[in-house]
Amino acid sequence: MSGHSKFANIKHKKEKNDAAKGKIFTIIGREIAVAVKEGGPDPNNNFKLATVIAKAKANNMPNDTIERGIKKAAGDVGNVNYEYITYEGYGPNGIAIIVDALTDNKNRTAANVRSAFTKGQGNIGTPGCVSFMFDKKGQIIIDREECELEADDLMMTALDAGAEDFNEEEDSYEVLTDPDNFDAVREALEGAGIPMMSAEITMIPQNYVALTEETAVKSLQRILDLLDEDDDVQAVYHNWDE
Repeated sequence: MSGHSKFANIKHKKEKNDAAKGKIFTIIGREIAVAVKEGGPDPNNNFKLATVIAKAKANNMPNDTIERGIKKAAGDVGNVNYEYITYEGYGPNGIAIIVDALTDNKNRTAANVRSAFTKGQGNIGTPGCVSFMFDKKGQIIIDREECELEADDLMMTALDAGAEDFNEEEDSYEVLTDPDNFDAVREALEGAGIPMMSAEITMIPQNYVALTEETAVKSLQRILDLLDEDDDVQAVYHNWDE
């Protein structure tokens, strides 16, 4: 059940995560606040909060920081006004882009996202214009160097827990699940002592598109960089074959 997951260069991903750790912690802090507001502070009774905590741990957020975030959110529920917004659009050469945002100011976020697309020669589309090109999946990434299990044993652990697919890359393993089974698979891997580099619900492209023109590549990277710099942007998905 191996394949090409497009999870390119895990070490580069690590460096990028380290550089953007401040933003990642801000993003997760907002997600904790919203999850607590919607379902309460107990992760045993709040699936959404449990999922956010898993994401926090995969991004090396300290346990005391997570606990402080939950307590703060629980005592400040009335003041949590963040809402989720999804934007869809196109980059150069029709590259499909989905932007998930969590914001307390929709006008500001919409203006920033639109500006990012415009500056990179792209454009915002209507809801649903590109999302049909993606599948919503639970995705767990494991660094080969940090995993003591052999690939076959890791695969069987994941599949026995309910995973849909297991992909083996040069420097990483990817476990894919149905979103409804994500938490069970994550808990099984966590219980087996398997360190996870990332664990989240994500959007996986059904097909990837290559860019050969240098101008198009630079324009698309411009869009992605501007979105990455925006604190309201939670995640960006695209079908660019990097």
